[in-house]
Amino acid sequence: MNGNEVIIKIEHLSKTFQTRDGEVKALDDINLEIRRGEIYGMIGLSGAGKSTLVRCINYLEVPSSGEVLFEGKRLGEMQEKERRRMRRSMGMIFQQFNLLEQRTVLRNVCFPLELSGVGRKEAERRAAELLSLVGLADRTGAYPSQLSGGQKQRVAIARAIATDPRVLLCDEATSALDPNTTQQILSLLKDINRKFGITIIMITHQMSVIEAVCERVAIMERSRIAESGRVQEIFAAPKSKIGRELILGGDVRQEQFGTSKKVRITFDGRSSFEPVVANMILACKVPVNILYAATKDIAGQAAGQMVLQLPEKKEDAEKAIQYLKSRNVNFEEVENSEF
Repeated sequence: MNGNEVIIKIEHLSKTFQTRDGEVKALDDINLEIRRGEIYGMIGLSGAGKSTLVRCINYLEVPSSGEVLFEGKRLGEMQEKERRRMRRSMGMIFQQFNLLEQRTVLRNVCFPLELSGVGRKEAERRAAELLSLVGLADRTGAYPSQLSGGQKQRVAIARAIATDPRVLLCDEATSALDPNTTQQILSLLKDINRKFGITIIMITHQMSVIEAVCERVAIMERSRIAESGRVQEIFAAPKSKIGRELILGGDVRQEQFGTSKKVRITFDGRSSFEPVVANMILACKVPVNILYAATKDIAGQAAGQMVLQLPEKKEDAEKAIQYLKSRNVNFEEVENSEF
């Protein structure tokens, strides 16, 4: 499996809906490349266009303009019969599970296999195998109403991968779950990604989901891509306003902190165990005031930002700045209105 091979390419994709109040642009000039075998995140607030984008990827929604290429083939040029075959290569799981209440757990997982023409015995064998994989071997005869939310999502995952898809689209798959169950489902998805090499696209509004499982991420705002890149790089230094809001949280606010210099340090992946600020204070023998800090440990690497107020005395402030430069720490001077 080539980790750099592009499995899905989105070119200048836009989607407009007609409403009673006129046109609504749900997606505006989206350009993305998703690599085979990766876990790719798409995040944004409600109404950003995430769910519309995922439905355009498998052509459940037909784009108003632009192209979606799957394994090099343009979906817009396919006949509907060919698109249906393509959709079997893209499993999908949803926030509300979408299980068939009148069917047992086993029969729910059999359903897409039946639609694909697989015989009953083979479908049941495959379904039982997948239910064992997701930890529900003892619940094959249960009905959805008898399951917890986490168990329902495990059934939905088993159903989504029943036809051996090459891509798994997860539309807010953990939003209805409690934090502990969310972590269990994310661990299961990571395990499936490793075992089968399935490309996973995570649509979410939860930064914790992106942080836990994704390798790269696109941040969406008002129907467009605000920024995209490796999760560690985006977390270290979000460039867009919405990126800073989602990553740094609602605590970023404008306040007045006197007249001395302020610097924003962006942690660029150096070890989380290196105490940059403490070392600076010890080396320079000058005090600093931490005005704001939002840092995370991602796989042993520091990611995030910190805003420091330097001493009023010009020589002391310059000493701190020279220390940061000497240690190749990424920083910039900021005004109060910038954080």
